[in-house]
Amino acid sequence: MTGIVFLYVTHPDTAAASALGRSLVESELAACVNVFAGMSTVYRWQGVIEEGQEVVMIVKTRADLELAARAAILEAHPYACPCVVTIPIAGGHAAYLDWLARSCRPG
Repeated sequence: MTGIVFLYVTHPDTAAASALGRSLVESELAACVNVFAGMSTVYRWQGVIEEGQEVVMIVKTRADLELAARAAILEAHPYACPCVVTIPIAGGHAAYLDWLARSCRPG
């Protein structure tokens, strides 16, 4: 294991997602946040099938900061039940993973 996790988050708005991503990086809860606009989504909410557009955020952080990053995301998120899931990273380019770990707040 690398001690690195990615948080997969969906968000309704590109500007707000980018602002949240900047906040996570500025507070050193994340080394990097990718924001992908224009995702089509189909889901069931309160018994009704809905369709819409969302933004995907991938928050890259250390595993020991995952809970704090998740709490910051949930505090700022407008959805009643936001998608925030953790993806553990089992391996990858060592230099990149080292940069990522060093770019977050000291642990």
